[in-house]
Amino acid sequence: MDRLLIRGGRQLSGEVKVSGAKNAALPILATALMVPGKVRFENLPHLNDVTTMLQLLGRMGVEVLLDDTGSVELDASHMNSIVAPYDLVRTMRASIVVLGPLLARAHEAEVSLPGGCAIGARPVNLHVKALERLGVEFEVTDGYIKGRAPGGLVGGKVLFEKITVTGTENVLMAAALAKGETIIENAAREPEVSDLADCLVALGAKIEGIGSDTLCIQGVEQLHGGTHRIIPDRIEAGTFLVAAAATGGSCTLTDCEPKHMDATLLKLEEAGAHIDRTDTTISLDMQGRRPKAVDITTVEYPGFATDMQAQFVALNAVAEGSGRVTETIFENRMMHIPEMQRMGAKIDLHGATASTTGVDRLKGAPVMSTDLRASASLVIAGLVADGETVVDRVYHIDRGYERIEEKLRRLGADIERVRV
Repeated sequence: MDRLLIRGGRQLSGEVKVSGAKNAALPILATALMVPGKVRFENLPHLNDVTTMLQLLGRMGVEVLLDDTGSVELDASHMNSIVAPYDLVRTMRASIVVLGPLLARAHEAEVSLPGGCAIGARPVNLHVKALERLGVEFEVTDGYIKGRAPGGLVGGKVLFEKITVTGTENVLMAAALAKGETIIENAAREPEVSDLADCLVALGAKIEGIGSDTLCIQGVEQLHGGTHRIIPDRIEAGTFLVAAAATGGSCTLTDCEPKHMDATLLKLEEAGAHIDRTDTTISLDMQGRRPKAVDITTVEYPGFATDMQAQFVALNAVAEGSGRVTETIFENRMMHIPEMQRMGAKIDLHGATASTTGVDRLKGAPVMSTDLRASASLVIAGLVADGETVVDRVYHIDRGYERIEEKLRRLGADIERVRV
């Protein structure tokens, strides 16, 4: 098992290239199941979750050809299975996004109930209820969601009672090959959902309202091959910006998409960062100053992302003043706080709100990751702590960050991966 060893106390400074977005890549890879031919996806991040998704597609008979440019070619001409088995799905909740494509292409699917991070319930009932509106009949037996639409999918009206990113993605993919028109209301507006819609359009789908909370899909008989470039990862970008800000340093991000990051950038400016942006770069400079504490409430896009919550708790831990961070999307997503308290952070947790009074320095300590973004926050805490911090269970961080220790070293961090 790997650990990250961090010797803190250095101001970060330098340039980092942002990888492709994990949360966009996973459903986009799943679209290959819908195409009886070759598709090519570029800017694919090299992550454990991506590897798992490719293994899952391969298990279903999809031919996978990776190259060294960060691109993958997939060919589902000879797809031979509609089963997403437990041994792969258990490690990654996002595997549920194969449900819609399988139902669209084969009119049946068997998907194991998903696993992944322990950050609370992310029920699939919203997916099931929505896909039933398109004519799918479901049963849940032996830990599998089994869906069938013997006569094919039929367009319908779907109103999500609660915004769900993967639910929107599953219905969007299913509707692309359904007969007639499908309207999705209260759809998720995240950039990753829009990227999936743009990918589907490139493969022949007919979708209107991309980027809004109402999507209108005219079903087509068949999708065709094509190429799509995956958007940059706004969460990875935000994580490096927060790391630089917490250390009082500076950094420039390249190959990013600033327009997807307004909520994060506004809070960094509130924390005292000077930020310059172009169409594809972001530069942050704290000019050696300690950050100021900020108040945050997570909310669906375009609000403040739940996936950036933990990183800002780490920033508040060493900031001037007091700040409150409230999580409204997932329960149990404050498990990083006891670990930060062991490092000397002054944080009071009341329900889903973390109230922090910043300290001058944290103290290095052995800490344990509990989920993907908690891992990133503990790395940031280690970067600003005196002495050595050892972050255990880094397989969590490898699910969503591509070679994080190498990128942080480019910014001047003293960090290394240790195998034990």
